[in-house]
Formats: sequence, C-alpha cells, structure tokens
Amino acid sequence: MEINLISLIEQFRNEEKDRKYLEGLKWPDGVKCPRCESEKISHIKKYQRYECDACRYQFTVTAGSIFHDSHLPLWKWFLAVYLMMESKKSISANQMKRMLSVSYKTAWYLCHRIRKAMEEVKDSPKLCGTVEVDETYIGGKYDERRKRGPYDKQAVMGLLERNGRFEAKTIPTNGRKILMGVINDRVSKDATIMTDEYAGYKAVGKEYRHETVNHSKGEYVRGNAYTNGVESAWSLFNRSIVGSYHHIDTKHMDAYLDEFEWRFNGRENPFLFRDTLIRLLNAPKMEFKELIAKAC
Repeated sequence: MEINLISLIEQFRNEEKDRKYLEGLKWPDGVKCPRCESEKISHIKKYQRYECDACRYQFTVTAGSIFHDSHLPLWKWFLAVYLMMESKKSISANQMKRMLSVSYKTAWYLCHRIRKAMEEVKDSPKLCGTVEVDETYIGGKYDERRKRGPYDKQAVMGLLERNGRFEAKTIPTNGRKILMGVINDRVSKDATIMTDEYAGYKAVGKEYRHETVNHSKGEYVRGNAYTNGVESAWSLFNRSIVGSYHHIDTKHMDAYLDEFEWRFNGRENPFLFRDTLIRLLNAPKMEFKELIAKAC
C-alpha cells in the first residue's frame, strides 16, 4: 500500500496496529523465533511479546533492531520515517523536535538511528554502463587564500550510474590514488566514466573508457559526455545543508550521505516508507554512546 500523510494517520492510530504492521513486514510467512527459528510460538498478549515453545526465548518484533529500547511510541517512529523520506531536502533534528513534541536529544538520536538503517549494503553490485563521477567539498567556510578545497571542508566523492544508483562517500583527499581507488572498488571495468577536467582523473583512461568535459572553458555537454546528473545530486545535497541542517559534523557526514543516497535512489519508489521500515527492523541496534563518542 502506498503511504501518504493522511493514510499514515488513519492506518497507524494505535500501538497494537503498528506492531501488527511491523510483524507483517518482518515475518511475512508467520512469526519465527530469532534464536532457533522455530515456528512454534506462543503469544503473551498481556506483555505484547512472544515466547518460543522450543527454546523458551521471549522476544518482540522490535527486539535487537534499531527500535530496541526506544520509549517513543511506534506512531512517532512512523511519522519520523515518513517525514525524512518525503522531505526532498530532509528535515533537521530541531524541526523533528517541534513536529513530534520531543526533546532535541531524542529527535537527534531518532534521526541518526533511522540513518543507520540506510547504510548501503557493503557487497552491493558495482556500477556499470555510463557512470558520472565528481568530487566536491561539503561544510565549513570558504578559504579565500586557497581558492579550492579549504581545509575546514570535508572532501566527498559521488558516483552516479545513469538511469541507476547514486553512491557517495567521504574521502581523505581528492588525490589521484584516492579517486582511482574508489572508482576501481565501485565501478565495473566495462563501464564508461564521465568526469570533468580535474587532473586527478587523468589515470582513469588507463583502465576505463573515459570522457571528460572542460568546465574551466565553459564546456558542460559534448554529445554524451557530461556530468550534469552527479552535479545535480550534489547541488540537492548542498541545499539540504543550507536549508535544513545548516551544519554537519564531519564525524557524521557519511551517515547524512547514506540518508541522501537512500532517499535519492528511492525517489521513484512508491513503497519507500515500507522499505525503510524493513531496513529499520533488520538493522542492529545503535546506542547513544556510539553517536557521541569522539571520532578516532
């Protein structure tokens, strides 16, 4: 079922209905014990939990997931997920705090737990076909002395498979070895790569079919050679910083990129809300101390 704000409010009005919905997503073929996978299960209705008749393990649909130990009612979780998925430029923790009537700490933790579930699967297929590649800098203030790549900005790299997926990640520098390492790791060898004229991409032609456009000379499209798609993705991400977040700690940059990837790649998916909840159910729990720990 496709979800909009009205249907979400109508469908998920109480905790019992919300749990039933999550159970249907997690166990479409019937409840199974997460410990021994037995299907012989008893329902302890008084405590809203299940007990395995084989190993006597007691559990709930949210046990061990991102929802674990949350004191928020499930309808607030559902609303938070919907708001993050339907807001093209995302939503700040401050805005979430106001809309859900919770503390800023709760809203911030809630948003990060949802982002945690959006982490890209590590063994996802490599990008193929025509792949646009572009690096940029996010956050901080522009340093007039250096003109490009100011030290207080975070270097990031984006790869867009035309008519396919977008991937983004932080990188330590925009040096040739770093750029080529990411490309070799994430792009199929039979792909054609499109970049701008930046010198760090010169080695791409040794291993891939490679075409460039020279932005410094005002060239943005030459036949099938252009990087407009990946640049548009970066433009949208930058607008989310300016319009919603205002500032992103570099420690959490990859988490924000994961959220953007998930929403950008699912922009035409009418079931993105449902698919995000499935991710939340299957992602491991995240403790608050993990988020506030200092970066190594």
